[in-house]
Amino acid sequence: MAVWLVRAGSQGEYEQKFLQDGRIYLTWDDLNTALDQIPDRDVLIRELASLDTDAKPKKLTNHASQIWPFVHAMQLGDTVILPSKLQPVIYVGKITSDYHHQPDEVNPFFHWRSVEWQPNPVPRTNFSQDLLYSFGAFLTICRITRNNAEARIALMEANGWTSETRKQVIAQPSEADDANDELAESNLEDLGHSQIIKLIEAKFKGHNLTRLVKAILEAQGYTCWQSPEGADGGVDILAGDGPMGFGSQRICVEVKSGAELTDRPTIDKLMGAMTKFNATQGLFISWGGYRQNVQKELASSFFLVRLWTQQDLLEQLFQYYDKLDEEIKAELPFKRIWTIAHVE
Repeated sequence: MAVWLVRAGSQGEYEQKFLQDGRIYLTWDDLNTALDQIPDRDVLIRELASLDTDAKPKKLTNHASQIWPFVHAMQLGDTVILPSKLQPVIYVGKITSDYHHQPDEVNPFFHWRSVEWQPNPVPRTNFSQDLLYSFGAFLTICRITRNNAEARIALMEANGWTSETRKQVIAQPSEADDANDELAESNLEDLGHSQIIKLIEAKFKGHNLTRLVKAILEAQGYTCWQSPEGADGGVDILAGDGPMGFGSQRICVEVKSGAELTDRPTIDKLMGAMTKFNATQGLFISWGGYRQNVQKELASSFFLVRLWTQQDLLEQLFQYYDKLDEEIKAELPFKRIWTIAHVE
């Protein structure tokens, strides 16, 4: 069976809809034509050109090369890979329906296929780096074949989505790249983030990640106390603003450094600790991410608790990197670079 990479918006803005609806969508704005009635790619390109009169031929050809397989090439039982933009996980599913056109749907969800998603996403760290490079393609939809990805992903599925061993990777014969994969350039930003994540996981394992979080909060101007390793009474860091931390903002911080997804009861424990320590706010940081709907369920606690994902932590690290103490910067030697942004 084929393996298809599908994206749910450039910033992951459609992820929850894909997962909750049990579908994958073509998210091209205003494209509300029955695509299975279009006879060939040339006609599809002309349709796309009518919607975007300023588009260059290369862009139109690129988009058609993604839309056409969604309608004509995907098959029942094929595997769908959806890399999350919001958490360090990969959602995996199986296609369970043919192509559907629903003209009365909300723009841009006119075109869809049903997907049975795995109950739990797979941590990104379970996939070898070469597969993650393919998952970092610029394309919204493409078939993944490079480095014998289809056979390797099938083996991972058979093994319960555990990480590949070096022996398994070496044992898989290489296959010729699919034509679509020639377009699947790795996103340099994603590549850089991947390398940074691996460095953080090597330098700040386990409870040591708490030290990095404390350094970021101190760079933001908070005075912090860090719990020693071991039983922490439900809190890893206490942070306060103002002189010596005696200001009005008092924050309980819990840090989970593992790859597992955090559930709602674990976050409720932090909220209990906030009462114990007389804190005004809570901050929960889950390196592995959160179970589905946790963040939605806690929307009512927006002014009480913040949930940081791995991506949120990285954003804060980049923003306050220059203010970190020299010891932390020595362990994480970053360098800013300028590069040309991707242009379709």
